[in-house]
Amino acid sequence: MSACFVHESAYVDEGAVIGADTKIWHFCHVMKGAQIGERCVLGQNVNVDGGVVIGNNVKIQNNVSVYTGITIEDDVFLGPSCVLTNVTNPRSQVNRHNLYEKTLIRRGATLGANATVVCGVTIGCYAFIAAGAVVTKDVPDYALVLGNPARQKGWMSRHGHVLKNPDAAGLLVCPESGFRYQLVSALPSADLPPLTCAPALRCLDLDEQSPLPAEWAAGTKAYQDFR
Repeated sequence: MSACFVHESAYVDEGAVIGADTKIWHFCHVMKGAQIGERCVLGQNVNVDGGVVIGNNVKIQNNVSVYTGITIEDDVFLGPSCVLTNVTNPRSQVNRHNLYEKTLIRRGATLGANATVVCGVTIGCYAFIAAGAVVTKDVPDYALVLGNPARQKGWMSRHGHVLKNPDAAGLLVCPESGFRYQLVSALPSADLPPLTCAPALRCLDLDEQSPLPAEWAAGTKAYQDFR
């Protein structure tokens, strides 16, 4: 295990892999076979099961359990007490340990406090799941969803602002970063489940897989400098 911080009340089982500069706080349990990337923060009372893969710079707030079958990409935020599942039809009397369903939370997505994600879905890049929402199907990149069951109510920028009022060119502009977003037709992907909602959104000012520059997080450089 590389250099990281583990609070004295937390348990990290032998065989777990924890990246550099990750912080694991009070009463957490990281089980054998879990993989957690660099610069992550696990708040109080977080449980990470074996087989879970968590990317870099992921923030998991208090009282969240991440179960086997779940993959979390870089820069994801999981709000306090949000719920992730891995079996659609659990029964105490029926052993379904070999039937865990896969859930993928893609880069930059946010799950609000007390949101619930029913297993077997993909949460798209930079999607925003509102507090208390219950997600039962795939969520497109940049989508804002809310309610029970969760329904799309708009689009969110990478910086977490609702995108509205298109400009003269039909582009949606983030009020914080100035980044421009364009609605496009959703394209199928060979390596991901089909999304259930079209059209899709793309950012014109950054490659979709580009991380936000480190200077932004440090607050040392203006966003406009990177346009």
